[in-house]
Amino acid sequence: MSDIKPKTDKIRCDACPVMCYIADGRTGACDRYANDGGDLVRIDPVVVVERTAKAGGKLVPFLETEPDWNGEIVTQPENFITAIGTGTTYPDYKPAPYIVSREVEGVDMITVVTEGIFSYCGAKVKIDTDRHLGPETNLVRVDGEPVGHVTTGEYGSQMLSLGGVHHLTGGSKKEGRVTCKTLLDLCNGQAVEMSIDDGVTIQVQANHAPIIDGQREDRMRVGCGSATIGMFASQWKGLVDEVVVVDDHITGVMSEHQAGKVIGWPASGIKIKGRRSTPGRYFQVADPGTGWGGTNIDDPLKILGDFKSAIAKPGQSLFMVSTTGEQSAYYELDNDLLPVEKPMPERLLKSVERIKENCEPALCSVLFMGGAGGSLRSGVTENPVKLTRSVKDALTYMSCGGAPAYVWPGGGITVMADVSKMPENSFGYVPTPALVAPIEFTMRREDYQALGGHMDYVMPLADALEGKTGLQKDHRLSGKKQVGHKHDHAWPTRSDNYSWGGGKK
Repeated sequence: MSDIKPKTDKIRCDACPVMCYIADGRTGACDRYANDGGDLVRIDPVVVVERTAKAGGKLVPFLETEPDWNGEIVTQPENFITAIGTGTTYPDYKPAPYIVSREVEGVDMITVVTEGIFSYCGAKVKIDTDRHLGPETNLVRVDGEPVGHVTTGEYGSQMLSLGGVHHLTGGSKKEGRVTCKTLLDLCNGQAVEMSIDDGVTIQVQANHAPIIDGQREDRMRVGCGSATIGMFASQWKGLVDEVVVVDDHITGVMSEHQAGKVIGWPASGIKIKGRRSTPGRYFQVADPGTGWGGTNIDDPLKILGDFKSAIAKPGQSLFMVSTTGEQSAYYELDNDLLPVEKPMPERLLKSVERIKENCEPALCSVLFMGGAGGSLRSGVTENPVKLTRSVKDALTYMSCGGAPAYVWPGGGITVMADVSKMPENSFGYVPTPALVAPIEFTMRREDYQALGGHMDYVMPLADALEGKTGLQKDHRLSGKKQVGHKHDHAWPTRSDNYSWGGGKK
């Protein structure tokens, strides 16, 4: 059978395994590359991060101390070329698109930038809420397709593990497409609505409050019920006879808790349903849910048994509150020692507000997670394992779009990056399906040379900033985009990022 030849008005893009034939004036399946009069053009501009001496602007000297100042900026902004918009090393034999050099603090530095095509990638999502989202290991779905699962909850937050190669490539084509789009939207800061099997519907967006079953979360809990007792015990003494902090994990009871014992809190005769752990700390007082303290109850009295008549007295007061302060109630015992709800006394309102004040705002945090595989590493060096060792030895600093990347211990280069610290729209995709994410490796020139780096392709940073292309001479770039550095994280070329660095944090 003879090979089918493409039409002459089409060009072939080799930026990913799909190998699209692109007609003039059209884009490829990824919407990242286009045919512009027979030239392969990268649609997205290369993103360059700019850092000024001080957040918010450029500095100039006082005129009276610098009489010869000609109006030019004295402290020039520092630039860092990111991998966003540069292209990939596919089909993997090519060096990285840009390998740039510059002098930093008197040291000759090399930064290797490349966009990686990640089939082995995902997102870890931290959701600040004590509401129950769904049982651990239950599937998370988007448009009915499984894209991840609920994983181990952490202190004050619920956690989701999304993506991964099994969802991207191991299921149906639709599952792969939906998973890829979910990861792309989340990593680019877009809102995604998900449903959890036997759980809630939730809208997740990086650096925004979660919306659970249509209700926007305001705050995460101050701590578990036991911790809340310990934090505020002295502030409640003398105001009420008993305090119960309702929590799905550990419900705290003031009169039994060690914090209460230390300040001399008398016994109240209260009885709590659930499994007693240690004095004043109870597990499993109710099932998980979206009610009081992450339980499934709307009436906190359901967790109480009968008060002990030998200890409790009519008129005795009881204050019950959740770990966020969003639910609270005040009761007094009647002649039958049954709690009767009363209006909240003014004296206790301050403590409710204090709990709320100590709760941080509820946010969704999205962390991209992926592995820098052999193909990506070979774009940096001819001997990829040396790059791995250099990263582990902190001779090479990794960043994602200029933002810090946490490198996991153990084998390989498994990285995790907070997408909110990266420039907008840092991520792309290819319809294999896989995410396209920016990766940068920065090191001293001599360390790069020792790695077996592609020294013949090193170019000065100034040339890259002027728009000169790197290795990818078979396509041209649409330009560059200058963005400001987010001053809440380290500058990628700062010397104390490295084991040999001597700079100050």
